[in-house]
Amino acid sequence: MTLRLLRLLACQLLLLFACAQAQAADGVEIRSAHLEATDEGYKLNAAYAFELNPGLEDALKHGVKLYFTTEIDITRPRWYWTDERASSAHQTARINYDIYLRQYFVSFDDSVKQPFNTLEDALFLIRRPSRWVVAPKGALEPGKTYNVTLRMYMDRERLSKPIQVNAFNNADWRLSSNKKTFTYRAE
Repeated sequence: MTLRLLRLLACQLLLLFACAQAQAADGVEIRSAHLEATDEGYKLNAAYAFELNPGLEDALKHGVKLYFTTEIDITRPRWYWTDERASSAHQTARINYDIYLRQYFVSFDDSVKQPFNTLEDALFLIRRPSRWVVAPKGALEPGKTYNVTLRMYMDRERLSKPIQVNAFNNADWRLSSNKKTFTYRAE
C-alpha cells in the first residue's frame, strides 16, 4: 500500500514538473538584465524572449491593443528588519495594429508611437527596450549591495472591459515571466 502511494506521489510530482515546464515555455523569458549607473540615474538594460500565440496575434490584427508591463523593485537587505525598498518602477509598452495603414505601432508609457511594417519588428522593440531610468541618482548608496527583482507580463487589466472577460478566463492570454532577482553593487 505504501509503495503504491509513493509511486502515485512520484507520478504526480513528475506531471506537475512537466506542466510547469510547458507553462514556462509559453511565457516570457528574461534573457539578460543589469543596472547601469549614468548621470541621469540608474538605468535598466534588459532583454526578453517571448512569442505571441495565434490567438493573441489574431486579436492584435483585429484592433485589440496589447500591453506589456515591466516591473522592477530595488531593495537593500537588512538583517534586523525587512528589506528596505530603495526604488520601485514600472514601464508599459503598448502595441497595436492599424488596419487601414497596415502598420504596427509601439509606444512606451504614452510616448510617441513608433510605426513598424511587420509584427516581428514591433515585437523586437518590446523584447529589447531602450534603457530607462528606474532609480534617480541619489536613490542608491554607493558601495552598498542591492537586490533587484524584475518581472515582465502582459497587462490584462489595461485591456478594454469586454476583452478582459475573455482574457482572464483564457490561458492563451496569460503571458508572464517568473521574477528574476539579481544583486547590484551601487556605484
